[in-house]
Amino acid sequence: MKAPINKTVLLAIAVALIPLFPIMASAAVKVEAGKPKFDDLQSPQFGGTKNKSFSPKNWLEVETEIQVMMAPSPKTKTCDRLTIKWYVAVDNPDKRGTYLKFTKEIEHVNIPLEDKIYCSVYLSPASIRRLTGSDRAGKGSVKAVGYEITVDGAVVASDSSMGGKWWSDPKVAAKFADSDAVPLLSKAETPFAAMWWDRYAEEKPASSSN
Repeated sequence: MKAPINKTVLLAIAVALIPLFPIMASAAVKVEAGKPKFDDLQSPQFGGTKNKSFSPKNWLEVETEIQVMMAPSPKTKTCDRLTIKWYVAVDNPDKRGTYLKFTKEIEHVNIPLEDKIYCSVYLSPASIRRLTGSDRAGKGSVKAVGYEITVDGAVVASDSSMGGKWWSDPKVAAKFADSDAVPLLSKAETPFAAMWWDRYAEEKPASSSN
């Protein structure tokens, strides 16, 4: 005959094991994000050992303001990381009435909580020229821009200049063709990398594997 189970002993064992298997409660992340805006931005000029003359050309800059909140808020007052996927559609030079869609994922790290901060993406002057045939037609060639922000794989915010997710809308999908003819660039990949540092969310270094 089996000995009866002592419930008091089992309860004592369970209580003793709790420190060995802590329950990890993940914080809920909320991101308030604004409508993306785009504009032309001239190449910056820096002083050096020898000044060289050149005519600054236009970059296309797309940016949005975000504010990250977590509950419960960690002691660091910081969100470790989030990813923003950008979508930029410009006129298709080969087929009137259709558009080329470019995408770019940028991972941001050490995002301060509660602060209003910006994320951005860019097209270079050379890319604008290839797409439009002009050095100063970036803003005018844009049909739509948009983004999706994810944290741990979950979408926490999105918006677009058209108000909806045009990049995944089957009703207009035929007008937007995926393209890698030119690259979208993160701020760190442009001459603006060190400018307005505290305005923008920090980017994960390209060489970092963590």
